[in-house]
Amino acid sequence: MTEAAALPGQPRGGVLSGPATERAINVLAPNPSAMTLDGTNTWIVSEPDSDLAVVIDPGPLDDGHLSRVIATAERAGKRVALTLLTHGHPDHAEGAARFAELTRTPVRALDPALRLGDEGLAAGEVITIGGLEMRVVPTPGHTADSLCFHLPADRAILTGDTVLGRGTTVVAHPDGRLGDYLDSLRRLRSLTVDDGVHTVLPGHGPVLDDAQGAVEFYLAHRAHRLAQVETAVENGDRTAADVVARVYWDVDRSLWPAAELSVHAQLEYLREHGLI
Repeated sequence: MTEAAALPGQPRGGVLSGPATERAINVLAPNPSAMTLDGTNTWIVSEPDSDLAVVIDPGPLDDGHLSRVIATAERAGKRVALTLLTHGHPDHAEGAARFAELTRTPVRALDPALRLGDEGLAAGEVITIGGLEMRVVPTPGHTADSLCFHLPADRAILTGDTVLGRGTTVVAHPDGRLGDYLDSLRRLRSLTVDDGVHTVLPGHGPVLDDAQGAVEFYLAHRAHRLAQVETAVENGDRTAADVVARVYWDVDRSLWPAAELSVHAQLEYLREHGLI
């Protein structure tokens, strides 16, 4: 067994940019950080025999990156016909307006403030471009407007920040809510069990070849963290900062502000369910 195969979700090794499935190509944005991992994954998705493509999450406002996305599509014989957003965080969506200008395409998103054009996105909607079919899967939790895109022909799901290729995601309180996030993870687990989804094309990090394993890991991780936070409160910690210092003591301190967002969401969840 390889080292990657032993990790949750079985992440692929090697270069992140390039073809990931028969229909999906990644162009990695040059914005690596502790929060964005290697950078934002911008996905170009199309049917192999079509000259039309969909781009998901153009990424940051970086003309060099946006131009590389267009050039990558053109080298594959594709013209970008539509831009989609998994959610509105700047590392995914800041470049969308400029990308729309460069490609003359509409931008569709759940949040009306992010749309360029008349159409939004609705739960269960099937997006069809050049023979390509993708299904909109609502996955609130990381943010209220988070979506995933199910690519049935590749048995894959594009997850934005709902499931990452490495580590776990932040439930960005107050916009994100833990109860919603847990429901979204269960919705994704159903897709792996009932619809045969086995590949995760994440918004950051490597492709995961064991979607069910990744989602099960996320659910177990959240249950473990909730238990830790509940215990911290029982031991006298009252503020999110106090809980982070106790529960996330082994995490890089530069990530503690993000951890506080997750702890706020966990405390809210525990209060709502009468557990603290």
